[in-house]
Amino acid sequence: MRPTVDGVVGLARAAGEILMRHFGRLLTVEKKGARDLVSAADRESEAYIVDALRRSFPGHGIVAEESAAQVISSGPAWIVDPLDGTTNFVYGIPQFAVSIAFVQDGLPQLSCVLNPASGECYTAERGAGAWSGQERLRVRTEERLSEALLATGFAYRLEELEDDNTEHWRRMSRESRGLRRFGAAALDLAWVAAGRFDGFWEWQLAPWDVAAGALLVSEAGGVVTDRRGGQEWLFGRSIVAANSTLHAELLRVLGQPIRPV
Repeated sequence: MRPTVDGVVGLARAAGEILMRHFGRLLTVEKKGARDLVSAADRESEAYIVDALRRSFPGHGIVAEESAAQVISSGPAWIVDPLDGTTNFVYGIPQFAVSIAFVQDGLPQLSCVLNPASGECYTAERGAGAWSGQERLRVRTEERLSEALLATGFAYRLEELEDDNTEHWRRMSRESRGLRRFGAAALDLAWVAAGRFDGFWEWQLAPWDVAAGALLVSEAGGVVTDRRGGQEWLFGRSIVAANSTLHAELLRVLGQPIRPV
């Protein structure tokens, strides 16, 4: 069986229904760290997706946040976040997503980012564009950083990081039109593709945080790199996304030395 956009969307919607059955009704929440949460909703959604993928694509690798993480090479594989934005979900904030990407030769080929709370569904296929329903997505064309609305996020273990992104937040807050921090990287990237944000950057992200959303941005005409302008964004734990001109401006500011604390 060959993966299709419709198939990925169907899988994401079924997982989203699982999440919505739990939304606002969670009785227990576990801690993976001081700030990093996991719930029964994450695990049930992931179990459903992983089981469905293993049945339909038994020869494919799977990288999933809670239970099925593994190293993938050049073969076909799936990168799954069953609930991106767990903290929002736990607190009843309807900004979370199911994120699924099919990867071949180390690059996402198909992807879907679904917000089950709003019903907004974003899809992309390499070479065929990025879409929300029947609407083709295009990144915004703003070229001036001073006129750009940007999004970012922060790692859970800030106290362990030499570069915790707070200095970049300070600089960008002065140089841009405004900043937003919504707590779900997959949706932040989808909103760059949809033109709601001009750009996005973040550090310490895992492959399941960025695989699906990055394909949306690139298929919507944007540029996606790691923080050094290279192509290690999928496993390199940093990502910068915007249109080509603004992307260069973001790299310029983000590349400035961090001041000692």
